[in-house]
Amino acid sequence: MKKLAKVAVAAAAALCATMAVSCSKKADSASSAKKLITIGYAQVGAESDWRLANTESFKSTFTEANGYKLIFDDAQQKQENQIKAIRNFIQQDVDYIVVAPVVETGWETVLQEAKKAGIPVILSDRQMKVSDESLYLAWVGGNFLKEGQDGVKWLEAYLKSVGRENETINIVDLQGTIGASAQIGRTQGLEEGIKAHPNWKLVAQQTGEFTQAKGQEVMESILKSTPKIDVVYAENDNMAWGAIDAIKAAGKVPGKDIIVICFDAVRETFNRMINGDEINCAVECNPLHGPRVAEIIQKLEKGGTIDSKIQYVTELVFDKNGIGNARKAADELPNRKY
Repeated sequence: MKKLAKVAVAAAAALCATMAVSCSKKADSASSAKKLITIGYAQVGAESDWRLANTESFKSTFTEANGYKLIFDDAQQKQENQIKAIRNFIQQDVDYIVVAPVVETGWETVLQEAKKAGIPVILSDRQMKVSDESLYLAWVGGNFLKEGQDGVKWLEAYLKSVGRENETINIVDLQGTIGASAQIGRTQGLEEGIKAHPNWKLVAQQTGEFTQAKGQEVMESILKSTPKIDVVYAENDNMAWGAIDAIKAAGKVPGKDIIVICFDAVRETFNRMINGDEINCAVECNPLHGPRVAEIIQKLEKGGTIDSKIQYVTELVFDKNGIGNARKAADELPNRKY
């Protein structure tokens, strides 16, 4: 009996478990303690340090030693590759499908195929927009809108701390992959902040596709066309690093001449905050989703149900001095796992 059927009809499954003939397949499965749970995982790609940490979290969680067989697929930033991977997982009759979707839309057909096959789908990191939310079981990830709002709160506190809260502040938004949940939420958070502060001006907004190389390329172009920039709001760490290289090449000092705010907060960003003063603030996007997804699966395997469709991971804000809503980066660095 497929896991999705068990989720949908938990009571019926419990009754069925007492009927040896009709539930022989389930009984056989239960009697085989060593049977591995097969997970098909369709990852976005390897575009950033955050993504690598996210992938490692799944690979280190879903091991044979822990009772799993993981089938991993790297989509290389292409939705069509993920759709193909999901269909391959369905053909292989996996027990669960986990997807970190490249973009939010365009999933209805393949999710219906998974549902028809009786395979539960769990989303990780990015979300999907579907007309029927029963097409996926749960979503695990960060609150991207809150992340953006947290970055804005930090900027408010920082500008006040240095006596610049009434100045005109020119902001550059280096967006992530357009249409990705992280881009949508973080962009919205910034745009809300700009709307609430008449003296904040959005002077440039362009995608850097979540990569360091593209972040540098876009920032170089913006620096040439925009004479005064006060803040770079980079929607992930890697784009911030690329922007920093561009800022240096333009003869300016990142972190001083231009305030740098970024998202993800991987170890290298902590080093740049603590040792180089190149990054002023990093908003955490916790990539360690593997254990939380495993908790969901284990609960289902024991016949339980999911309390909430949306499952956020804990995320914090960091800077060098603990301004406003931020914690001191130096205090956190020894505990960093990514």
